Amino acid sequence: MSAATRTSPRSTTRNRSRRTAALSTVGAAVAALLLSACTSGGTSGGGGNTNFVLGKDGIATADKGERAAAPDLSGETVDGKQLDVAAYKGQVVVLNVWGSWCPPCRAEASGFEKVFQDLKGQGVQFVGINTRDTSTSPARAFEKQYGVSYPSLYDPTGKLMLRFAKGTLNPQAIPSTLVLDRDGKIAARSLSALSEEKLRKMISPVLAEK
Repeated sequence: MSAATRTSPRSTTRNRSRRTAALSTVGAAVAALLLSACTSGGTSGGGGNTNFVLGKDGIATADKGERAAAPDLSGETVDGKQLDVAAYKGQVVVLNVWGSWCPPCRAEASGFEKVFQDLKGQGVQFVGINTRDTSTSPARAFEKQYGVSYPSLYDPTGKLMLRFAKGTLNPQAIPSTLVLDRDGKIAARSLSALSEEKLRKMISPVLAEK
């Protein structure tokens, strides 16, 4: 082997260090992306005038005369059925944006199902919006694991979320929850995971409205 092609141990070590540094940088970028895509907190909807007033508990509400109408939310569910949220007009509707890949979504799922079972007889309907799952298989597995019985629209690219007026939802804040009043208008919002207690607190005043 000639001197020109011989690699010294010191040079090999430097090359390994460069590769390790590059991989670390890529790993950090991926981690940052995942964190930005799934968060257990957040209060900003990204601008726009939504008439929400943020409470100390992180739940934002809009007065009855100041509420925006929910957009068309229809399409195929994760189990292949057709669903139109407008069909639930006259009921209080709880919309929950979630993904099977999201740890805070997993943390709140059982509580959401419990509240749904407790309130469905009182005119409350839950509807999920499943986002960023590349197929329906992990979404269905999620529903089975956590016993979720209410339907979820399949929205892998976030198109349904983009139908809301600017500032209503933040695509980086998953999970998010909206409560629609009986007229199909947005009465309350949370851009973070909810405990069972907070979810009940969010629904209760809307349910009490006449």
